[in-house]
Amino acid sequence: MIYDFVSAVNNVLWGNGQVLIIMLLACGIWFTVKLGGVQLRHFGHMFSLLKGSNKSSKEGISSFQALCTSLSARVGTGNLAGVAVAISLGGSGAIFWMWMIAILGMATGFAESVLGQLYKVRDENGEFRGGPAYYIKQGLNKTWLAVAFSLCLFFGYGFVFSAVQANTITDALNNAYQFPSEYTGIAIIALASLIVIGGLRGIARFAEFVVPFMGIGYVLVALGITFINISELPAMLMDIIKSAFGLQEAGAGALGAAIKNGIQRGLYSNEAGSGSVPHAAASAVPNPNHPVSQGYIQMLGVFLDTMVLCTSTAFIILLAGGSSSDQMEGIRLTQDAMSSHLGEGGTDFVAAAISLFAFTSVVANYAYGESNLHMFKLDNRAGRAAYTIGYLGMIYWGAQAAMPQVWAMADMALGLMTVINITAIVWMTPTIVSISKDYFAKRDSGEKVEYKTGDCEIQGKSEDGIW
Repeated sequence: MIYDFVSAVNNVLWGNGQVLIIMLLACGIWFTVKLGGVQLRHFGHMFSLLKGSNKSSKEGISSFQALCTSLSARVGTGNLAGVAVAISLGGSGAIFWMWMIAILGMATGFAESVLGQLYKVRDENGEFRGGPAYYIKQGLNKTWLAVAFSLCLFFGYGFVFSAVQANTITDALNNAYQFPSEYTGIAIIALASLIVIGGLRGIARFAEFVVPFMGIGYVLVALGITFINISELPAMLMDIIKSAFGLQEAGAGALGAAIKNGIQRGLYSNEAGSGSVPHAAASAVPNPNHPVSQGYIQMLGVFLDTMVLCTSTAFIILLAGGSSSDQMEGIRLTQDAMSSHLGEGGTDFVAAAISLFAFTSVVANYAYGESNLHMFKLDNRAGRAAYTIGYLGMIYWGAQAAMPQVWAMADMALGLMTVINITAIVWMTPTIVSISKDYFAKRDSGEKVEYKTGDCEIQGKSEDGIW
């Protein structure tokens, strides 16, 4: 009965209703136009802000730690298993639409991260907290909508998404080594507990160390495989384009599947517009001292996640022959593809990679849920204990659940969050445009880029006057 309800909601959001596909495309185009193509016009500036981005304080984590924390949540099953799901259900053309939603999503990610930094607050420990619930409450004065978003986020990032990550880890390890799912689930719980007990700072330190290492290592392997198969690259790229527009023989009927699965899995991977990343953006000490700097940093995260890491997995799968059918295939398709390139060691490599990728997401998901405890006055010992128990329990459930059911619940949670968040950020377009123009003008004129309250007109106000 629960699964029927989840399927009905997903059918409206992702299926025949296509509500989210339309909203995401429209939102990406909207902010691309309103911000003057910031993701293309200021592409190099994203990277320049990494210089000096490792400065933190007792109030917040560094910009680099915020980037790594957001990437640790993004970089997980979506990059390895999600790409495989997209290809298995939508063909190679799904990758093209994954790229398109990433390019548009960079503008959306910029917009929501600016708001996350602008409307941040201090918790009882004096540390920065923020996210959609905070800018909806303060900027739009819509407490009921802020509460609705927080509940969706608790359901998604606090519980369901970690179950998805655990499910993929156990599936990969079971496929490679026949490890029993329940024991793998217990191991994940034990390791996650050791890290999340340190709160956001502990999670950020873990992400800062692990994410660059695992990301660079994975991309280097993908580049090696691509180089070895370089003669097949032109044909593969042409196949992606033809499949994306239904130009293959008997491929017209697959056009909808390519678009749907490419956008759906692209969003799940890079999370642009879903409202998750603003939590990491809000926790950062910006450099330069302007909310828009976090927009650039998190826009870079969308690029690295989808255009670099997801593309790496897609090339690995497609250069091995790919797969397109009506049956959902996840991490095992990626493992089989890697094995065709690297021999028996391919399965071992993917099992290790997905375990590390997905585990970082498990840990970062906890931080996003914890950030919203402040909204309900539960950022205390009892509130955190109750939240932690529920979070760990869902990891154990996800480790043993059936893959289609887990992914369906994740799609519903992500979809509901995205509907609320996109509605809010479009509503707050005047603030986003105003504060962005302030940054652009100061940067272009050579003036010191710094923001102070009153520099431009914003909707609502920060409840404790941080800015």
